[in-house]
Amino acid sequence: MRLKDKTILITGGGGGIGKVMARTFVQEGARVLICGRMRKRLESVVEEVQASQGQLSSLTVDISKAEDLKRLAHWIDQTWGHLDVLVNNAGVLGLMVPLKDYPEAVWDEVIQINLTGAFMVTHAILPLMIKAGGGSIINLSSTVGRKGRANWGAYAVSKFGLEGLTQVLAEELKPYGIRVNSVNPGGTRTEMRTVAYPKEDPSKLPSPEEIMPIFIYLASDESKEVTGQALNARDWA
Repeated sequence: MRLKDKTILITGGGGGIGKVMARTFVQEGARVLICGRMRKRLESVVEEVQASQGQLSSLTVDISKAEDLKRLAHWIDQTWGHLDVLVNNAGVLGLMVPLKDYPEAVWDEVIQINLTGAFMVTHAILPLMIKAGGGSIINLSSTVGRKGRANWGAYAVSKFGLEGLTQVLAEELKPYGIRVNSVNPGGTRTEMRTVAYPKEDPSKLPSPEEIMPIFIYLASDESKEVTGQALNARDWA
């Protein structure tokens, strides 16, 4: 088990890549907490995983709210005492329209969750990672966060910002032994992908299970010398 006894937080763990990641990490021996805004979806994931093995918990959290993040950090501190791995996976797509037609309210929501939310979670959790004496932060990026593409709007911009956040944190956290990397999953068989490309045949895309190797690697001690990198999950599948 490559993640035996690691304590891991995954945001947006109620479905898609986050759900599969939670199950995979537990199978590798980790203790995992998933959080998100939809309580029933989180509980469904926990029930599914706990049916075969334990070590998965959930907490209903809105990462855009400071009080929720204080409660999240308190839960981890009281339950585990520290945190080894943070996966900033939570994200929303927004609208697929040109920027000239993009509603300000939708822009604010996407940036708040995808970028500011990742910052706020990291800011709230860092003391627990520093207490652990090191660890790994994994930020979920996107192809459109590395090369702009028309009609991807706030989603693309938020992912570009996440790449910058990754680089800054990687430099700042080296003295604490905390590594920070971004991962572009590429086109993957998820609900969000279906919304973005409704005419696409999902059977031609890799499943979330197929792109897990890179996440296991980054969460494990095998990657302790790797930081500040923009990685692609497809390269490891």
